[in-house]
Amino acid sequence: MTAALSIRDMLVMYEDFAALNRVSLDVNFGESFGIVGESGSGKSTLLRATTGLASFQSGSLTVNGRSYSGRKRDKEFYRTVQMVFQDPYGSLHPRQTVDRLLLEPLTIHGFDNVDARIARALDEVGLGSGFRFRYSHQLSGGQRQRIAIARALIVEPKILLLDEPTSALDASIQAEILNLLEQARRDRNLTFVMVSHDLGVISHMCERLTVMKSGEAVETVPVEALEKRQLSAEYTRQLMVASEGFRRD
Repeated sequence: MTAALSIRDMLVMYEDFAALNRVSLDVNFGESFGIVGESGSGKSTLLRATTGLASFQSGSLTVNGRSYSGRKRDKEFYRTVQMVFQDPYGSLHPRQTVDRLLLEPLTIHGFDNVDARIARALDEVGLGSGFRFRYSHQLSGGQRQRIAIARALIVEPKILLLDEPTSALDASIQAEILNLLEQARRDRNLTFVMVSHDLGVISHMCERLTVMKSGEAVETVPVEALEKRQLSAEYTRQLMVASEGFRRD
C-alpha cells in the first residue's frame, strides 16, 4: 500500500551544517504520526522541507504517490497538504480580517460557494460568524490558532502538518485545541504529522512517532512502546525521563 507521505534519505544543508541528515520515514493514510526531539533536532526543518519552505539537496519526497524535489510545489500539493504553524501571532496577516484570511485560499484553489464554506469553517473550529470580520489583533492566542486551523482545513486537505500547534498557548487552551484537531481528523479522515517536544501530547494524539536528534532519525516506534518502555535507543529513554520532569522522592 502506498504511504500518504514518504520521505527517503532527505538531506537539508545550510552552508556546512546538516539540519537534516538523510532522514527517512513513512506515514500511512489516516495515521497520526508524531515527530519528537529536543530543540534544534530538525523536527520543524523536516516539515518545512516537506512543504517547500526549505529546500532539500538530496533524497526524495512522495505525497499520495507523486514525487517532489527541492522547493518546487504545485497547486495540487497545497490542496493535499496544509500546515499549521507554531506561532498563532506570526502566521496570520495583521491587516487582513478573518474573512479575508479564509477567502484567500478558497480563491486560489477555485472553490465556489465561499460564504457557506467560510461559515462552516468557523463553526468547525468553535468560532461563530461574529468573528468573521475581526482582525487577528482582536483575537486571543487560542482564537488565532483556531483561525489558522480553519484556514488549513478550508481547502479540504488530506494531510495536515502540525508544527507544535499548542506550545505557544496557555495550558488551559492547549487541550481544547488538541481535542479540536482530533475531532477534525476523525470527521475528515485526515493524516496528521505532528511535531512536538512534549511526549505527553504525542502520546495522546499519535499512533507512531519518530525520535530525532541532531538532524537524524534515532528510531521509529509505536506509542505503546513509550508506555511499556520498549525502546532501543538510549537517547529516547533519556528523553522520556526528561519529559517526566522533576519528581520529589
